[in-house]
Amino acid sequence: MKTETIILSIHPRHVDKILTGEKLYEYRKRIPKEIRFIVVYATYPVRKIMALIEVDKILSDRPSTIWQMTSEFAGISQEFFFKYFEDKDISYAIKFKNIFKVEPALPIDILGYSNGPQSFIYLDIDPTEVKSLLHISNI
Repeated sequence: MKTETIILSIHPRHVDKILTGEKLYEYRKRIPKEIRFIVVYATYPVRKIMALIEVDKILSDRPSTIWQMTSEFAGISQEFFFKYFEDKDISYAIKFKNIFKVEPALPIDILGYSNGPQSFIYLDIDPTEVKSLLHISNI
């Protein structure tokens, strides 16, 4: 079932930068374009839901153009960025509108999954229910 909410697996070092506001974009080689919310799942060794992000927009262009548009709040080095998009004609940048920290961090099974996704999965419950399960009321 496709919804406007996905669970996105992100390495803990990047999640930390998201939560401090240093990283306001998440980069992907592919991503659904009609998403409104991202449940942030920090991968090993954390393996917890750390945040809920309200998406502003998704940018799509050549990697060099995306880097020029987003580098100030990339939260990663230029070298890391271009290595990730090596041999790719198109890159995607998810721009964050609002970031809500989940405290305490929660296990993924609270949303009915036993493991985090390899990349992303559509969440098959209503965003209002997600906010309630994650104890987020200020959206």
